[in-house]
Amino acid sequence: MKTVSTLLVIALLATAIIGIVIATGSYNFAADEPHWSVTEKIIGTARHRSIDLRAKHIPVPNDLDDPQRIGRGAEHYQAMCVGCHLAPGIEESELREGMYPQPPALAEHGIHDPKGAYWVIKHGIKMSGMPAWGKSHNEQSLWDMVALLSALPSLSENDWQALLDDSGTAPASQGHGGAGHHH
Repeated sequence: MKTVSTLLVIALLATAIIGIVIATGSYNFAADEPHWSVTEKIIGTARHRSIDLRAKHIPVPNDLDDPQRIGRGAEHYQAMCVGCHLAPGIEESELREGMYPQPPALAEHGIHDPKGAYWVIKHGIKMSGMPAWGKSHNEQSLWDMVALLSALPSLSENDWQALLDDSGTAPASQGHGGAGHHH
């Protein structure tokens, strides 16, 4: 009984502290200030578990290595993703520099789970700047982007440019205000 009382007191204190932080506005939501360490751990864990749970039963197409699918994915990625997630030969962008949390550099890291990547592309992530592309893109386009992300880390800058040339997509401008610039 004493353990239950102790846990209840701890829960009430935690609730009171959270209420005070919210009521006073003391938590800084500025994008140029990082989260508290504990906040970042809680959000990261909750985000990963949420995505894993929701993506668990998504069937993955067998042709994610199809060059045509990857080429179509490159066209979408160039138009919508390079500014935040970069591409081979694009190491930074003005948009990305001001984002917190910083989006993953997918040209370096790629994806580890096609189901999770599909779910994130389709549904987006709240309060992160990641839009829900499922509102404006069909299933094939979403899986084309997953296919590209699976191949992206193995692509050189020349491979990337060849994909864009093959798709008829001009590279993003590299100057001020463009999707990215070389460093």
